[in-house]
Amino acid sequence: MRIALFSDIHANLPALEAALNDMDAKKPDAVYCLGDLVGYNTWPNEVINMIRDRGIPTIAGNYDYGIGRTSDDCGCAYKTDHEKELGKVSISFTNSIVKDEERSYLRTLPAHIKVEFQLNNDKLNLLLVHGSPRKINEYLFEDREEKSLWRIMEQADADMMCFGHTHKPYHRILPSQPGDDQHYRHAINIGSVGKPKDGDPRGCYVLLSLDDTSSVLLPQSIKVEFIRFEYDIEKAAKAVEDSPLPDEYAEMLRKGN
Repeated sequence: MRIALFSDIHANLPALEAALNDMDAKKPDAVYCLGDLVGYNTWPNEVINMIRDRGIPTIAGNYDYGIGRTSDDCGCAYKTDHEKELGKVSISFTNSIVKDEERSYLRTLPAHIKVEFQLNNDKLNLLLVHGSPRKINEYLFEDREEKSLWRIMEQADADMMCFGHTHKPYHRILPSQPGDDQHYRHAINIGSVGKPKDGDPRGCYVLLSLDDTSSVLLPQSIKVEFIRFEYDIEKAAKAVEDSPLPDEYAEMLRKGN
């Protein structure tokens, strides 16, 4: 089975269209969206409706949670006063253009999706979250202490955990902790479709491959492929510049930061 997972579109319709076209060509067996459909660009309604029209199972991101409740707080961890001021413009603009039906959809999105596989003698649990199982806007960066990341997954009964929110993709295979039986866990940040922050402006999603050999005992039996795809970045950046949104968001798209 091949599963496509994507996240953090952030109202970037050209990026979502390119991502879905790429997925269509690869023909995965299942597709899931891990949230943050809106914010930072001009097409929140179009993005929401494209996801809905395709019937893609989707969880709420922190931005979706805020906009779904007409809140002025997106749950974003801005580091400077300048970033906070830019963020206020973004959430105010997004709240002003999201329509009632689309807002209702965001409000009713689930927090997590859990899929249990029985491929052989081992149960294999896949957990889909936006930030972490503990909090929708918790940042799980790649340098997270191994013991901490393991315990988060253990407490959530997750053998494979896919998440977004940081917009920086990675795959970490976590070996058993001292005192535990042999058990490998996979922490997979699937990156961002519409607002990458890893220095590569191309969009990103993940193809997760499982077969009848996939097991918690065999770390290489679960395959994770990061797909980078081209899209019309200039169209997305120009839409920002032609809107009330800060021009800095356009430059972030061009630079992938």
